[in-house]
Amino acid sequence: MYNEEDFLQLSGIQHFAFCRRQWALAYIELQWQENVRTVEGKLLHEKAHDVSLKEKRGDLIISRAMPVHSRELGISGECDIVEFHRSEQGISLAGRDGFYEVIPVEYKRGKPKETDIDALQLTAQAICLEEMLCCEIPCGYLYYGEIKHREKIEFTPLLREKVSASFQEMHKYFEQRYTPKVKWSKSCNACSLKDICMPVLNKNLSVSRYIDQKIKEKDGDC
Repeated sequence: MYNEEDFLQLSGIQHFAFCRRQWALAYIELQWQENVRTVEGKLLHEKAHDVSLKEKRGDLIISRAMPVHSRELGISGECDIVEFHRSEQGISLAGRDGFYEVIPVEYKRGKPKETDIDALQLTAQAICLEEMLCCEIPCGYLYYGEIKHREKIEFTPLLREKVSASFQEMHKYFEQRYTPKVKWSKSCNACSLKDICMPVLNKNLSVSRYIDQKIKEKDGDC
């Protein structure tokens, strides 16, 4: 069990799964640069978190920007949306009659990915909710802004284990203030930290050549 002062940000798992170095630069070294993807992502999240958009549709209750945490994983964060569906197999809610099934919904820009990056973040949210509400959550949804459709995610034992293992590794790096090295890949082109990370250093380019190149670029701007 982790103490509250040792909690990591839940949302960091998607960055960690994408690139361990990106996560370390953003969350350990506290460096961040926005690109089109991060800006669009923020706008979509702001809409999801708009408290003026509270909804109650019959047997459905929707909670937005719900704070969550897990002492077992040592994380805290927010769920974009948590839906509470009236169900006899659900849990009781303070001030509400009946029982409700808990379903987390995470908003993402773009369309479904080939990797499980988004699913890992949603699974982490579900684990937090299970710990806080003493319930079992078998599935949730990822809503994608580009296709305006949501995809059902089953919280399998494999996803849960990957989430647990990821946060254990993240805590280890954070305690050591360790920033992993990285090998250049095509995905680096879409990273908002590529200029800070300088992945070209790992693409068969020596440090001296890289520095010479940057000096020439600077001289050319004069």
